[in-house]
Amino acid sequence: MMRTHRCGELRLEHVDSQVTLTGWVNRRREHGEHLAFVDIRDHSGVTQCVVDNDVDVRAEYVIKVTGTVVARTGDTINSDLPTGEIELKPCEVEILSIAEPPPFPMDQRADDVDEMIRLKHRYVDLRRARMQKNLRVRSQVNASIRSAMVGQDFVEVETPMLMPSTPEGAREFLVPSRQRPGNFYALPQSPQLYKQLLMVGGLDRYFQIARCLRDEDLRADRQYEFMQLDMEMSFVDVDDVLSAAEVGVLDAAEAVTGVRPDSVERMTWHDAMERFGSDKPDLRFGMELIELTPIFASTEFKAFSTAGSIKCIRVEQGADQYGRNKLDGLTDEAKSFGAKGMVWLKVRSGEAGLEFDSPVAKFLSADEIAAIIATTEATEGDLILVIADEWATTCEVLGELRNRIGRPPVSEGPYKYLWVTDFPLFVGVDATTGRPKPGHHAFCQPHPDDLDKLESDPMSVRAQAYDLVLNGWELGSGSIRIHDPKLQRRVFELLGIDEEEADKRFGFFLEPFKYGAPPHGGFAYGIDRLAAILAGEENIREVIAFPKPQSGMDPLTNAPGAVDDGLLEELGIRLLPPAT
Repeated sequence: MMRTHRCGELRLEHVDSQVTLTGWVNRRREHGEHLAFVDIRDHSGVTQCVVDNDVDVRAEYVIKVTGTVVARTGDTINSDLPTGEIELKPCEVEILSIAEPPPFPMDQRADDVDEMIRLKHRYVDLRRARMQKNLRVRSQVNASIRSAMVGQDFVEVETPMLMPSTPEGAREFLVPSRQRPGNFYALPQSPQLYKQLLMVGGLDRYFQIARCLRDEDLRADRQYEFMQLDMEMSFVDVDDVLSAAEVGVLDAAEAVTGVRPDSVERMTWHDAMERFGSDKPDLRFGMELIELTPIFASTEFKAFSTAGSIKCIRVEQGADQYGRNKLDGLTDEAKSFGAKGMVWLKVRSGEAGLEFDSPVAKFLSADEIAAIIATTEATEGDLILVIADEWATTCEVLGELRNRIGRPPVSEGPYKYLWVTDFPLFVGVDATTGRPKPGHHAFCQPHPDDLDKLESDPMSVRAQAYDLVLNGWELGSGSIRIHDPKLQRRVFELLGIDEEEADKRFGFFLEPFKYGAPPHGGFAYGIDRLAAILAGEENIREVIAFPKPQSGMDPLTNAPGAVDDGLLEELGIRLLPPAT
């Protein structure tokens, strides 16, 4: 190679060695009349080189430097750099490529640079230490996951990127067919169909690090394109799938951090909602939901008397932190999440003991006040936020408020992994058909203990479905699948899908199950999200080499863009005039 070492490798043990480094000029500083300091940088770090002052190199020039490693002494040692105890001198410099001034200072914090400028010049942005670290974290995650799956006898199989449209999921990206004008492929939202067919095909254990695409609005944890670990197993139950999936996740965390997280905690969906108001709770902090409904069984306070569920969260020593303006803001947020309102209670000392400073305190009896304080274990200076509504609304609103108030940044540890299990098989009722709506998808295996309630009380039936959560982010989800055609027909009937419609919509998928399908289940989790959390990033764009900004318009390539009229004609596509 053109180099003998990387720029961040040299130490005192290399003193007196002649070495050659290649990289970018990080900085150039004059040092008297005849000498200059040039810092050379690559992904591994920076080394200071002493060069002749006549050497004309500037920031981001690509250079090759040959020199002798010399120990620095006294106050010339730079303790902030791993290479700070040495330097190269004398040095010969060869310019490999000149560079214009970069579009932003390379030592400037990414947060201080407009994201569109960073993405337009992503090839420059990638040189930063932060991005170099993040992409290497992601590489470690991928390698650990692949090794973990192979080590458990999973077989890696690539599935098609061009597949039929299945409109039951998120909005798809469509690909026109040139050979069959007017017909379209879809890009995969996930390899769900194919991985189940691989189980029918007897593969037993499948995985791939799969690219998936969904035409959904972008946000901090969502891109049009994303990568997931996709897996499926035959002859398994829920415990088997969760145990196999955990290995790769924990191996990845250990590879990046050097520490293996504790085993993954498990919690039912109902308990997660009851305790945290979320199906993806962040377990790094407390502030659990507290049940108050029994206290107000015979209350005269109208706001509580008609509510099906009354719960609260206690903000320790929050009374003085939240003035009236902040509390009004929290109330508005609670309403935006679906609540009719929010009651706040500040705990103060009174003549008879602890009491509430609150606009509604006069509507509460002494017994109710005492019971709230005892149940919440409140102390002077605490703030209690109460929501009274239907159970689901009460839980969800308090869960949102809990996150707003207490959730630490992603970069703060520890890593708290959680399996959420036993999701509802159905959620809500379709306004058009009056039929239940699938909580996950129409092929989830109902919980065996709930099969007798499938027709009589479908909304109480649990699914053998599960999510993996890390620090409040949903990493992924999966389920045990229905492999019995009779049970599948029962579920379809509940959804209002008759046999003819089932054949029309899912026939290509259901037909193979007539030829002997093993019991099977699977799981998939987002590698972008896992890598972002392990890298301490709040946005998955920071662990993706070439992401799209929130607008979806790529400033680097200017995609999406118009195409030639001749190509559209060849594909049988005619554009509508712009909407006025």
